[in-house]
Amino acid sequence: MSDQPASTLLQPFTLRGLTLKNRMVISPMCQHAAIDGQVQDWHLVHYGKFILGGAALVWTESTAIASDSRVGIADLGIWSDDHIEGLRKLADFAHNNGALMGVQLAHAGRKAFSAPLWEGGHALSPEEINQYDIKWRRVGPSAIAASSEWSTPDTLSVDEMSEIRQQFVDAALRADAAGMDAIELHYGHGYLIASFLSPHANHRQDEYGGTLENRMRYALEIAQATRAAWPSDKPLFVRLSCIDGVEGGWDLNDSVILARELKAIGIDVIDCSSGGLAEEVKRSNVPRGIGFQVPFAAEIREQAAIATQAVGLIVSAEHANDIISTGQADLVAVGRAALRNPYWPAEAYRTLSDTDEFDAWPERHGAWLDKRQPLLRRFVGDKAN
Repeated sequence: MSDQPASTLLQPFTLRGLTLKNRMVISPMCQHAAIDGQVQDWHLVHYGKFILGGAALVWTESTAIASDSRVGIADLGIWSDDHIEGLRKLADFAHNNGALMGVQLAHAGRKAFSAPLWEGGHALSPEEINQYDIKWRRVGPSAIAASSEWSTPDTLSVDEMSEIRQQFVDAALRADAAGMDAIELHYGHGYLIASFLSPHANHRQDEYGGTLENRMRYALEIAQATRAAWPSDKPLFVRLSCIDGVEGGWDLNDSVILARELKAIGIDVIDCSSGGLAEEVKRSNVPRGIGFQVPFAAEIREQAAIATQAVGLIVSAEHANDIISTGQADLVAVGRAALRNPYWPAEAYRTLSDTDEFDAWPERHGAWLDKRQPLLRRFVGDKAN
């Protein structure tokens, strides 16, 4: 690659034994395309685009640690050794093309089994789920539904919580066997661990409910057990909803306190999202705008002294670069911007390097694009980009 200016978005970033080639990451995005949790051709093409597009790290979608923990019927899974081979194909393709691959480990809890966005995104009814002849259950810290459209979850016993904790550990071991470079524990968006954290969803009377310390206990136990099982030279991320977005709910100060505890356990990065405790909260109580969640990443980075990943309506390379260069976050993750243009990270190289060369593209693509540039410049001048 040709010489580049010292733009921080383009600089490498080291986490434990892993070096990201730049600060650009692809966010997890559910595709609802798996069969029995298995990687399909769709996933190979979907993730392959991002791998070729110049990002340093590509996350899988929310990947279920148990068959009854899926966000949607057709989510990717990592609850069986049978899933390892498909996930390894993703990791191998990433490694063969200059990128890193991570898997997000998730238990959807009381928000398990929803329809895809293009089918309305609603909570599936028992009748809809039973069409698939699969084991299913909605669970939570307490028998409190996520909203009126969701069925009331079963309250988890301490023994059942221990089983789920072990499922996270087993999933981490499978991720390592699949060659994944990083894992992310999904503690956000109203899913199982987020519901333990929130006083609105957690009304337990035992050591896992009530005080902030108690509500954090399960999240910390899972993080500690997973960190112990995950190789010491590989980073472990946690995605947080940094605020519930509802009065009296989980707030940013709570997230700072949790982030400090997670850092002490050995968590490397906090992926800073928000909302999702319930759909009405996500829609109306978390104000949306360009980079609306970046302040959460900045506050946690400063107050908890831990690396953060910023996400949420980050649409331009200049904005992403500013986030990194001003110390608001260490990594920037894009999702829908990359769906629109999988080469968003590669384009950022051209934008920030003030070059019309295609060095950040795969050579099988970049060579042809470079060959075309002189002709384009001849006919359209500065519009050749």
